[in-house]
Amino acid sequence: MDLSIIIVSWNAREYLLKCLESVILETADHLTEIIVVDNASTDGSPEMVKEYFPDVKLICNDANYGFAKANNIGIKQSSGRYLCFINSDIIVLKGSIDRMVVYIRQHPEVGMLGPKTLNPDRTLQPSCMGFPTLWNIFCRALALDSLFPESKLFGGRLMAFWPHDTIRTAEVLNGCFWMVRRDALDQVGLLDEYFFFYGEDIDWCKRFREVGWKVVFFPDAEAIHYGGGSSSNAPIRFYLEMQRADLQYWKKHHSKPSAIAYVLITLLHQTVRVLGQIIIYIIKPSKRIQAKYKIRRSLACIRWLLHNYNAPEEASI
Repeated sequence: MDLSIIIVSWNAREYLLKCLESVILETADHLTEIIVVDNASTDGSPEMVKEYFPDVKLICNDANYGFAKANNIGIKQSSGRYLCFINSDIIVLKGSIDRMVVYIRQHPEVGMLGPKTLNPDRTLQPSCMGFPTLWNIFCRALALDSLFPESKLFGGRLMAFWPHDTIRTAEVLNGCFWMVRRDALDQVGLLDEYFFFYGEDIDWCKRFREVGWKVVFFPDAEAIHYGGGSSSNAPIRFYLEMQRADLQYWKKHHSKPSAIAYVLITLLHQTVRVLGQIIIYIIKPSKRIQAKYKIRRSLACIRWLLHNYNAPEEASI
């Protein structure tokens, strides 16, 4: 088997339909298996896969196991020399998978490859980032990376100063679309299942790099990423999952004093956001619904951090 494509889905039927259509068109020239791992969807996603894509291997979980565990279930059922991990809200653009396969075959030192991702309007959606540091999350907290987007000093996390137009080694590739070499995966190990729905991409990229595999951003391949295909079903819950994952990552890879500093900076970040949205709520009546939601979201995050920042560190693989 040349290629195993693993797609995890949770209540994202329409996105999944378009994703599968695009993937099937782009894999006709390879011996490919497509595996959909459904996290107990209730929107008819499994039935849609059975009806329209009978050749797709469908795995139906009895609960929402999250992103990392569901992908691991797919990995254990796969047999490809290369594995593609594709979010259900991705549309693969023409020729992208072919170009990625050619590149990773020609570069045996590359363990993970990620394409350029675009918004639905074809504008750039940054998917190549730096590892989180206390400095770059402080810059994000005060929006210094937004105020000075061309600055490498302030924008080291999201790398807005770089146009994402050249092949380069990366620290972090967004987990919405990866191609991974089987030999590398066997050495690095599975995704860390203690990350439920975020953070596993940063952790996995770090682990690939630590054992000597190159992680490469490859803009010659492109995909549209809608974003929020599953998380839009419960936005505040998934926002808190993101904060939880960030804290787990920090505890796993950094010292306790550094983790405490991370929590303090995050509290600063959310406090600044609350104050900013209050001002928007007052002076821009047309933005009040959105501002109210963002205030609720940041306050929920602050409450969660104050109650959980000192919780025992969870085990990891």
